[in-house]
Amino acid sequence: MEKILVVDDEPSIVTLLKFNLEKAGFAVLTAEDGKAGYTIALEEKPDLIVLDLMLPFMDGMDVCKKLRQEKVETPILMLTARDDEFDKVLGLELGADDYLTKPFSPREVVARVKAILRRVNKDDKNSTSETDEKSYIQIGELIIYPERYEAMMNGNILELTPKEFELLLYLAHNQRKVLNRDQLLTAVWNYDFAGDSRIVDVHISHLREKIEADKRKPLYIKTVRGFGYKLERP
Repeated sequence: MEKILVVDDEPSIVTLLKFNLEKAGFAVLTAEDGKAGYTIALEEKPDLIVLDLMLPFMDGMDVCKKLRQEKVETPILMLTARDDEFDKVLGLELGADDYLTKPFSPREVVARVKAILRRVNKDDKNSTSETDEKSYIQIGELIIYPERYEAMMNGNILELTPKEFELLLYLAHNQRKVLNRDQLLTAVWNYDFAGDSRIVDVHISHLREKIEADKRKPLYIKTVRGFGYKLERP
């Protein structure tokens, strides 16, 4: 049984999420402050963390950042009461896999959790069979090593979050093809419902900052207006 850690300082939300996640077949651990959540995440090694942004003692951003610094790659679904684009972008930059803005429906939380876990489990199953066919992918000065979850540009290792790497790898497997936001949400985030396409735009922007010499004039990740994005050799 997969374990979900819910970290939120509102008891009513913790109770609601625990009930619905257990009903969906998950084992649920809970914490009501950031420090406790961080400790439980390290000790219990849950399969996914539902993490509130505003927490006592240590906020969600710090929890996410510290876990990633400790090389903990557990997927994180971040909750925020703020409708603030900066918070969402920063959370994704620090390594969160997805976010939801309060108020939300328990059904949507469960759907997001299942989508993230399906993607993670699919990656685990396919990592050997799919990536052993070719040890690396080279597009211009960009080299991607799927089995090592590593990418290099001009001989320098790129500091990519797990989700940025998965998006880059999918673009590389489909180089020169124009992919719309819904296709990318389905393939990389494994959404089987209408997701927030801004997640794609945020990650594309981050990839350009790390790959392109001038992100305003990208040579690798191109925008095809009215359609989507494509990765191509300069």
